[in-house]
Amino acid sequence: MFSVSHLRNFQGRNVFILAHRFQSTLVLAEHNNGKLNPVTLSAITAAQKVGGTVSCLVAGAKCGSVVEQLSKATGISKILVAENANLHGLLPEPLAPLIVATQKQFGFTHILAGASAFGKTLLPRVAALLDVSPISDVTAINSSDTFVRTIYAGNAVLTLKSKDNIKVITIRPTSFPAAAIGDSVAPSEASTQAVDASTLSEFVGQELTKSDRPELSSAKVVVSGGRGLKSGENFQLLYTLADKMGAAVGASRAAVDAGFVSNDLQVGQTGKILAPELYIAVGISGAIQHLAGMKDSKTIVAINKDPEAPIFQVADIGLVADLFAAVPELTEKIGKK
Repeated sequence: MFSVSHLRNFQGRNVFILAHRFQSTLVLAEHNNGKLNPVTLSAITAAQKVGGTVSCLVAGAKCGSVVEQLSKATGISKILVAENANLHGLLPEPLAPLIVATQKQFGFTHILAGASAFGKTLLPRVAALLDVSPISDVTAINSSDTFVRTIYAGNAVLTLKSKDNIKVITIRPTSFPAAAIGDSVAPSEASTQAVDASTLSEFVGQELTKSDRPELSSAKVVVSGGRGLKSGENFQLLYTLADKMGAAVGASRAAVDAGFVSNDLQVGQTGKILAPELYIAVGISGAIQHLAGMKDSKTIVAINKDPEAPIFQVADIGLVADLFAAVPELTEKIGKK
């Protein structure tokens, strides 16, 4: 016998299936006009958890090579390409209206980007233009409208359900694996949206730090230093160790604020959020905001002379020792690359 409750359950399942089917996500590709940022591949994985189709928008001045790299990522239905001189530098002022116009053209229900400087600058502007609330630094996607993020510097986990028709989301790259690169090639098409020059900002140029070490955000091994190093010159101890290990070098906020190193090395809630295979914290006490940026590392090693330092509470291996003796000894015992 087919009861009313059976009918309701059947209808409920159909509604869920239809809602899941009609989801469509636009992933914003982050790049430097020549190389795709790996954060985009993590955003594609997150978009697949939303359900429905996944499209990518590649915007820039000359980004043909980026389209080629992205086209081999699995899970993409199509790539929209917006090449325009006004998009040079990927400033949010001309880029945000383009994204809004693209959403209206194709009816995307979700817009995703990585929680990097690019995404954090751009998506709140997009959300404001769409009159919706942005959802930032998402660490898990439970369904098309339910998301998980951390609050209070990672000390609490919040599950939220968005009632907005369009979800504008930045995802934490370390929480989602990168989409695989396959042999198939996703089709691409040129965007038909106009891009106007911004009167609010202008891209003049940039000076990038060049290093033979891995990029901090994507390195598998990171050696970080804190205020315990006492000076910027003493960071050479970490550079030498990092070169032996093929690692990137990071720093705590205290070390950056003290002027030991530049802020592009900062790890933490107000810096870069990492999840390397190995994280070595040298002379770092373990403030909450720093732990928020590295506590997802697979293995954490702490070197600090204070046995009560909070860093030891999250460390897998702890060494209570003077870093000025321990680090040179460790460097000496590690073989050449």
